[in-house]
Amino acid sequence: MNINPFFILLFLQVLIFLAESFVFCKHALLMFQQNRYELYRYSKWLFNKKNIRFNASYVYALIVIVISIIFKNNLLIVLALTIIFAIYSLYKEINKVYIKDLVLTARVKRQIVVLSILMFLFTLAAVIVFPPFVTGILMIIVPYLMIYLMAVITLPMENLIKKHYENEARDILDNNSRLIKIGITGSYGKTSTKNIISDIISDDFFTLITPASYNTPMGITRTVREMLKPVHEVFVCEMGADKVGDIEYLMDFVKPRYGIVTSIGPQHLNTFHSLGNIINEKMKEVEMLPSDGTAFINLDNEYIAGYHIKNTCKVVSVGIDNKDADLVAENISYDKDGSSFTAVINGEEYEFKTSLLGKHNITNILIGIALALELGMDMATIAKKVKRIRQVEHRLEVKKINGFTFIDDAFNSNPVGSKMALDVLSMMPGQRVIITPGMIDLGVKEDEINKSFGEYMLNKADKVILVGEKQTRKIKEGLVESGFNEDDIIVFATVKEAFNYIYRNFTPEDTILLENDLPDAFNI
Repeated sequence: MNINPFFILLFLQVLIFLAESFVFCKHALLMFQQNRYELYRYSKWLFNKKNIRFNASYVYALIVIVISIIFKNNLLIVLALTIIFAIYSLYKEINKVYIKDLVLTARVKRQIVVLSILMFLFTLAAVIVFPPFVTGILMIIVPYLMIYLMAVITLPMENLIKKHYENEARDILDNNSRLIKIGITGSYGKTSTKNIISDIISDDFFTLITPASYNTPMGITRTVREMLKPVHEVFVCEMGADKVGDIEYLMDFVKPRYGIVTSIGPQHLNTFHSLGNIINEKMKEVEMLPSDGTAFINLDNEYIAGYHIKNTCKVVSVGIDNKDADLVAENISYDKDGSSFTAVINGEEYEFKTSLLGKHNITNILIGIALALELGMDMATIAKKVKRIRQVEHRLEVKKINGFTFIDDAFNSNPVGSKMALDVLSMMPGQRVIITPGMIDLGVKEDEINKSFGEYMLNKADKVILVGEKQTRKIKEGLVESGFNEDDIIVFATVKEAFNYIYRNFTPEDTILLENDLPDAFNI
């Protein structure tokens, strides 16, 4: 059987150009995943050209155009160049280390199937319609744009799947009347508080907590469907929110009897649009509790303290600076082994020790103590459990790396926690060093907050290492204006370079604070 050479050539072109686009499809999917599969967030990343591999596309386009002109758009030359570029791109991709690589969830696998079909059809059409050098350029750019069509096509199916599983989870929760349900929200401190509560009450109550940062409807759905068993007595559910309506939705979903608000501050302003919206949304955790429920709030937070609670449920407050709180921590001290403090409850004083560092962790422990008391545990038992609380990964976690002492506070830095981390650093021995790429997702206040962060480093750190020149520009500005010695400010492009500098210039007696670790979608 004779095969038309035209179809053979067409097939080879499609195959070669698809191979070229593979790397960019993978990168586009990774960024879509890091932006929570939300087109709004993905668009903000996409059209910030610093975050797309435009440099490579510019160079490739220029080379292809020049060679096409010289060789009169010779097909073999263009295809050979495409193969070379595809191999080079694949090599770079294999050797690139992502902070968060693409996770092949069931959802991503479905997206890959749809994206592959779309790219095949587009490539086939492009090979027929456009000159080879144009197709070669399009294979770099189109994968990022094809995400939109892929998302629109898969959205109805994803919504149906999501709704089915979520309804199953709702039924499981609604049919378990014995289960004590505890909801936790806040701009900062949710995960730490969740883990602290688990460590305090787990020996007395068979407890399930939402793992890691499973604080979205799907994360909670997976936890309930896959992990919650009839023998569980307590379910501690972290509730995240980055837009109006999120907490209200999750409260209706889980229906906790106990609700905790750890803190409120200017995070996710890009999606909340105002601090007032954040305050009202976070306090839904209290307002939607049943009348026989109990709320636990951090009275040191000015936004929580200034909010008028309309629910008639019981409210228990904790604080360090605000002495009007029901539980107050005093005489706080830090050392390399952790923290000590005195808890004052109904006029009685109780001594506590913990391996955790930071003022905000003391506040979180106070919330854990208050909840444990509400559940009927005695103070002596609680004190023993507080002493055994495990450090939370990447949240002021003291660790040794290659013999050096690090305070790892790399998870999701925020304006309040970052300054408390500096307070802890200031009390540590040896030279005090901070490595940071700054903070993001703070809307119009981002520059102001990062500048204030830099100003606060004066007398807290001896050496400041900034990661990302553009991202940390305002931090450096704050440092300089505060009078920080410019010779002690070093800027690197990557965290790897910063670590190499640490190992060459410091000793195991020094203390290094790692403050925040931006995902690839934001690291510029």
